[in-house]
Formats: sequence, C-alpha cells, structure tokens
Amino acid sequence: MIESYKRKNNLEDNYDVIVIGSGMGSLTAAALLSKEGKKVLVLERHYTAGGFTHVFKRKGYEWDVGIHYIGEVQNENSPIRKMFDYVSQCNLKWEDMGEVYDRVVIGEKKYDFVKGVENFKNTLVSYFPDESKAIEDYVQLVFDCNKTMKKFYIEKALPNYISFLFAPFFRNKYLKYSSKTTYDTISSLTTNQELIKVLTAQYGDYGLPPKQSSFAMHASVVKHYFKGGSFPIGGSSEIVNTINPVIEKSKGKIVVKAEVKEIIIEKNRARGVVMDDGRKFYSNTIISGVGVFNTFNKLINEKLSIKLGFKRDLLSVKPSVAHGCLYIGLNGTAKELKLPKHNIWIYPDKTDHDSSVANYLNDQNSDFPLVYISFPSAKDPSWEERYPGKSTIDVITLLPYESFSKWEGTKWKKRGDDYEKFKEEISKRLLNELFKQLPHLRDSIDCYELSSPLTTKNFVNYDKGELYGLDHTPKRFNQKFLRPRTSIKGLYLTGQDIVSAGVGGALFSGLITSTAITGINFMKKIYK
Repeated sequence: MIESYKRKNNLEDNYDVIVIGSGMGSLTAAALLSKEGKKVLVLERHYTAGGFTHVFKRKGYEWDVGIHYIGEVQNENSPIRKMFDYVSQCNLKWEDMGEVYDRVVIGEKKYDFVKGVENFKNTLVSYFPDESKAIEDYVQLVFDCNKTMKKFYIEKALPNYISFLFAPFFRNKYLKYSSKTTYDTISSLTTNQELIKVLTAQYGDYGLPPKQSSFAMHASVVKHYFKGGSFPIGGSSEIVNTINPVIEKSKGKIVVKAEVKEIIIEKNRARGVVMDDGRKFYSNTIISGVGVFNTFNKLINEKLSIKLGFKRDLLSVKPSVAHGCLYIGLNGTAKELKLPKHNIWIYPDKTDHDSSVANYLNDQNSDFPLVYISFPSAKDPSWEERYPGKSTIDVITLLPYESFSKWEGTKWKKRGDDYEKFKEEISKRLLNELFKQLPHLRDSIDCYELSSPLTTKNFVNYDKGELYGLDHTPKRFNQKFLRPRTSIKGLYLTGQDIVSAGVGGALFSGLITSTAITGINFMKKIYK
C-alpha cells in the first residue's frame, strides 16, 4: 500500500536504496533493485505516485496525464514488453489501438500512420507515389540509427575508467545520427516539403520541430510505433499499482507527500536525504529521478554543485517545451460518441513545422503550431465498466511558460480571475479544433479543465513546466554527464534526462541506472 508521509507511518531510518521521485525511471530502478533483495524507499512530493504516469480524478472522470500510447508492447518478446512484464510481475496488461495509431491532419488533407513496417511504407507511397525511394530510404535510415543505439546506452552504465578508454567504440556510430537535425537528415532524402512535414508529424512526442531536434530522437520515436500503439488496460495508474507490490515484497515503500529538501553528502559521498520537515533518512545509495536541473540546482549544496562542475554542465543543456492539456469529460460511451482509438495530430497547412512554432511564439493569437487529440476512454476496454456512460478526451498543444510567468508564486486553484480567463480563451480555441474534426461532439461536453505550464510546475516540479525534461537537440546527446553515475559516490541519476523522452526512454533509464549500481546485466536476466 502506498503511504502518505503526512500521516502516521512506519518508516525506518535506514534503507538500502533511496529513490527521489516516482516517475517511470524511478519506479523501474526501484523494482529492479527490489527484485535483487534491496529495501528501497521511494519518496514522491506529489500526493499521488507515478510522475507523468499518474492519473487524476475530477467530477466523476479520470484522466491520464502523460501516457497516451506506448509502442512495441504487443510483441511479448520485445525489450520494452519484457521489461514491463519483469517489473510488474506480468500484471500490467495492454490493449492494441488497432491498425491506425496516428492520423495526421494538415489543412484539409489526412494521412494515416498504420502499424506494420510494410503497411506504413505502402500507405505513405499511396499519398506520395513519386517518393517511393525516399520513403524506403527513410525507413531504412530509421532502422540503421536504432541499431546503433544499444551500444550508446550501454556505455552510460559502464564504470568510468572503462568508459574513458572505450567510449568512442560505444558512442561514435550513434553520434553520427544524433549530431544531425531531423530536417537535415530527411531533406537529404527528399525535397518534398509536404512529405517531410508528414514524416515529422510526431515531433510533439519529443517536443522539438525538425530543424531543431536530433534525428536520433526522431528515429527512436518513429520505430517505437512501427508495430502500432497500445494503452494500459485500467489506465496508466496500473503502472505504479503493479510495480508497488514488487517494491513492498522486499520491505520497501513508496511514500507520497514526501518532499526531499536536500541530499546529505559527506566527504563526497551520498549518505541520505533531509526531508522538508527536517527528518533524515539514510542510505549509501541515492537515486534522483527528478531531472538534472532539480538535482544539481535544488538538492545539492550550491557551493558543492559549483565545485564539482554540475552548474557548468547544466549550461550545455536547456529545458524542453512546456505544454497545456485540455482534459474533457463527455456524456456518452466511446461507441455512442463514435470516438476513435487513434490519435489525431493537427497542423496549419501553409507553413512548415519550425515556421509554425516560430510564428506562434512570436504571436500566440496565430494558429497553434500543433494540436494533439487523444481518446483514452476509447483505448481502454476496462473504461466502460469503471465509468459507465462517460468518456474522456485530451487535447494538447504547446504553451510557452513565459505566457504564464506573471502568475508565478500563486497557488494552484487560487491564481485569480485573469488566469482563469486566459485559460478559458485557450480552452475555447482547443475545443474549436476538436469540433473541426468531430463536430458531433459539441452537445456532449460535460466538463473540461485546462492544465498550464504552472500546473506541470506545481505537480511535477519542473521549473519551466517542461514536459520532456531536456531539449532533444543534437548537442544534448553529446553531453557525457547525462549518465547514471555522478562524481559524488553513491549518487545516481535516472529518468528521461539520461536517456530520452517518453515512458520507453524513462523505463530504460531505470535499467541502466540499476546496472550501473549493481553491475548486473538486467536485460540478460529479464530474457531468461
């Protein structure tokens, strides 16, 4: 049972491992180490565990805040599925979204992304019959890039002296792809700007448009969905619900409303953590899953952070994009409302992705650069039993943090009338985008609520409300400090900052962090 730190609890003073944060990377590391007999304490400042995998409930509805679809889990032998099965004791179940997983809408044109590599290629060729070679070469390039990824991430788990000697062998092939932008790479295959726009339509899954993003990040996301998308049955809260018993079996705990104020460091060794109420918990192994900015700027003494070069390292990376999500509740079942399982990506038809983003950042009354629509209640076969006669929709767009900075320091739900008015204006615009695609839903809306970058900051504790941790630029993948080991003995990092955006990236970060700590080849163990 997940406990609240604010209530009477039976927490001990000493643990084998202390994990700060309960996102996917933290949960994975905690589960893997627990299965090795370690007593693990997971400390989460939010009132619910799971990071971006958590859900919230309001007005008789439930919404998933971060998980909209996961790739590769329908293949029972894929690494990501094997890992999920291992950390959840095979209790986490998945529902396939069907043949079409993403629909791209550009003006009046629609393009479907369908599961299966050959189906994907053939469908694209049907839209762009003169571009068959470019499409074939593009898919091959995606596979070629992903083949180099394994060694790149293995290197992150290696001891420092081995990494120093053999880093080029592990890293250079991947860096050949990661050091180029998505646009530069794809434009070397085709000059058809509409095709490039369609191929890069999932850029919202990692937050950067093609002329800014690393091709390696793009290729990782694209391949991730080649075999379709899936959704956790019972909602994304089933992730923490199925992992928690694994942690508890080794006498560990997940504790919410438990804010860590500082990591205790003595003679360059991590010794424990200090809570916001002054209580201390001790361990010689501390894992921070709250991001490199939070870890090095907030949890480590500033003088020490400067002395060890952490502050300098942070100058080489920057936070990713902030977003807003309109959570909508509707009267009626998914079948009655004719809600699709696939996601819808909507873009302006006159400009490329990068120009659309630039135009919007310059004038937020211009077209949204992208609008993403997800239908979680239609994806989950258990939804109708849990919430009969109800449905949900998520509508997401980019929202710069600076647009909300005037309300910094205000409290959630108490930010004032101007804030609510501003959110309502955005909400109405997003509803209009939904109704353009599904006009029959106008009279079925029961309620809606918009999260802003300040909401993300409040609950996930990212300073600029960023969604994906660090920007996935070519420069980001060259930063060698983005690895599990830090220069402080016993202090490790996990989460999307040390691998890449998304649940899959965070899942694998937990694995490489656990490998760095124990030296165990967990993937070999998982496949036994």
